Amino acid sequence: MLLSRAQGDLSPSAIIPNSSLGFISTFCSSNQLILAHPMRASSLSLLRSLSLSLSHHHRHSFSRPIFSAPLSAPKPFRVSAVSSSGTFAEQLASEVSHTDENWAFGSVYESEQSDKLFGSTDLKHLEAPELEVKELEELPEQWRRSKLAWLCKELPAHKSGPLVRILNAQKKWMRQEDATYVAVHCMRIRENEAGFKVYKWMMQQHWYRFDFALATKLADYMGKERKFSKCREIFDDIINQGRVPSESTFHILVVAYLSAPVQGCLEEACSIYNRMIQLGGYQPRLSLHNSLLRSIIGKPGGSSKHYLKQAEFIFHNLVTTGLEIHKDIFSGLIWLHSYQETVDKERITALRKMMQQAGFEEGKEVLVSVLRACSKEGDVEVAEKTWSKLLCLDDGLPSQAFVHRMEVYAKAGDPRKSVEIFRGMQEQLSSTNVVAYHKVIEILCRAQEVELAEPLMTEFVNSGLKPLLPSYIDIMNMYFNLGLHVNVELAFTQCLEKCRPNRTIYSIYLDSLVKVSNLEKAEKIFNEMLSIGAIGVDARSCNIILSGYLSSEDYVKAEKIYDLMCQKRYEIETQLMKKIDYVLSLSRKVVKKPLSLKLSKEQREILVGLLLGGLKIESDEERKNHMIRFEFSENSAMHSLLKRHIHDQYHEWLHPSCKVNDSSEDIPGRFATISHSYFGFYADQFWPKGRQTIPKLVHRWLSPRVLAYWLMYGGHRTSSGDILLKVKGSREGVEKIVKTLRSMSLDCRVKRKGRVFWIGFLGNNSTWFWKLTEPYILDELKDSHKVGDETRDNSTYEAEDISFESGSDADEKASDYSDDYNL
Repeated sequence: MLLSRAQGDLSPSAIIPNSSLGFISTFCSSNQLILAHPMRASSLSLLRSLSLSLSHHHRHSFSRPIFSAPLSAPKPFRVSAVSSSGTFAEQLASEVSHTDENWAFGSVYESEQSDKLFGSTDLKHLEAPELEVKELEELPEQWRRSKLAWLCKELPAHKSGPLVRILNAQKKWMRQEDATYVAVHCMRIRENEAGFKVYKWMMQQHWYRFDFALATKLADYMGKERKFSKCREIFDDIINQGRVPSESTFHILVVAYLSAPVQGCLEEACSIYNRMIQLGGYQPRLSLHNSLLRSIIGKPGGSSKHYLKQAEFIFHNLVTTGLEIHKDIFSGLIWLHSYQETVDKERITALRKMMQQAGFEEGKEVLVSVLRACSKEGDVEVAEKTWSKLLCLDDGLPSQAFVHRMEVYAKAGDPRKSVEIFRGMQEQLSSTNVVAYHKVIEILCRAQEVELAEPLMTEFVNSGLKPLLPSYIDIMNMYFNLGLHVNVELAFTQCLEKCRPNRTIYSIYLDSLVKVSNLEKAEKIFNEMLSIGAIGVDARSCNIILSGYLSSEDYVKAEKIYDLMCQKRYEIETQLMKKIDYVLSLSRKVVKKPLSLKLSKEQREILVGLLLGGLKIESDEERKNHMIRFEFSENSAMHSLLKRHIHDQYHEWLHPSCKVNDSSEDIPGRFATISHSYFGFYADQFWPKGRQTIPKLVHRWLSPRVLAYWLMYGGHRTSSGDILLKVKGSREGVEKIVKTLRSMSLDCRVKRKGRVFWIGFLGNNSTWFWKLTEPYILDELKDSHKVGDETRDNSTYEAEDISFESGSDADEKASDYSDDYNL
């Protein structure tokens, strides 16, 4: 049955597009081939003709076509694992002024830059194994040739499910050489996704033997298409087989990671680069060194400073291999050093000397970096020499230079000189930016210069510049340290009116109220902190209110705060611990601290919403203990507010290495819980066998709070007000979700892209969804623009491309789902 269909499909009209028929007839006549019966023509002749036609359109794919016309001397052909086209031309981004002082020496790859790097002329010189594939004509059985030709034609047109089913139907006769032929054919016609699926199917067969050349070629093609996850999967397979990936695979995988606007890809690129040198013993090309280093330098200074060792390693490789070092590489490395907490002045001096020996003049970016380094230690002498050099440049004085010079004199104990520099900046630049105001007010508050700080703060508020919050924190700290508690309250009230406050502001005010024994108001502020999700409480605020209750001998309330701190595993200050032990001994016979952890109802609902939004659970090999990994996008304003709330909600569960200092407002984008058996239920329901799915009982858990956190973590709100929820899993699971939502009078539409489903609430349905979930949305995120805030992660890019006009509802037939594999 299959054979007859294959032979029937081998007619010229079935295999070859009409535009190619003329070419085939010309070829046949020129070789004196007579097709007496076109429908029964030899598959060999047709395939030979097909090979010439396809090779004409894809002549850059391989060094020699898969199908070869001559029959007299059939030989295996060799395929180069890397093709090359075009040249690579690196361009540096222009200097940009930013409040974070990101000099933007090079941005993370844009599409045009990465295209050039993928097509770099360097690639043709990379070592790669040659892939040998037999000619189709060498196969003795005509039925095998027919079936392979049919598969080559049929598989690229199918998606994952049907493709696997077709391959499974060929198990009785298909072997390694046959599957390899099909996979290579798919790559030849640029159907690399189909080739990857054939390769994964091969790996599951009992006859599979690892083919290093095939794996290399497929990994390289997936990487060139920027599908770094699939490229990395094959890369790991190669290593698991005890082989070292080829130089081309290392190179292309690094570039694929650098090309992806996904959080964590830069770290992976650095890891692969290091293994390329240490494991493979390869010497990366100049373009790869420069690209990785510029990606590091292209990050804001606060985050890029953690990559200093990696940047120095890349620079060392450039020096030892004798490659050309560009001016911006020197400048960028000095820039990284200047951002370190402890500046290595000797290293900066050495780099400047190397830069001069290479014939490069120190530009504005280098001199500003030197000023930043001087500001860390108050080195006035070097700072003034550097300032003089800046004055000699024709590029103009950057605002950062004034800010660093102010800090130099502040560290040297002369805050009034800093004010003079600030006023000079206003005169010379005819304007003042936010960073300068923040710095001068911080300097004056640190020096407790109240008479100078207050008018500058008033001037800052009246300027209309934002954000004001950092300066309010400095002002309130100054008042608190000076015992001016009335002023603390006034500043707190003004802060609430002018900007969105945070936990630090509340904690300072709470401490001030406790100091003046205004416990009634302090209790009100503490409860307000508890009720506002994006603010919350921490160990510091709990210790403050606990000390107030103990001082006033309100032991009942003190015990409640103690229980809360035990539940959250907050550390109690030593002097307070002695008092609370005495209090507990009066009311409790045995003082028992909770030994076992248990999620509250609110924590369980939040966790379900986050898991539906894509939260990950990792399990050990025996699936006894499980760890929840919280990941938030660095570029999302919504996630930046949500992560603080989630960090507080699950504080008692967090791994000790993931708990931040109470005084720190910088919550990392990634943190994880301890590994615990308690999460086994959620791992079995949402991540069985390490793959995300939709639980069978999901319809029981879709409460308004679950939906709210699903929206905040894995959802998107468009500019038109429509709400989209993203979920991975099966169609049956999505249908259960949709039916449950409709039972709640929430109508929705569904769009599918592979295993990713987008559930859309359009028009009035988005309004009803919002009314249902609004009580559980964080106050800071209730602004529709914040909920729909654009991020640079994959989720937002996908959401922007979603159109529900052609989509279908979940209660319609499966065929109505529109699939799109261009992910």
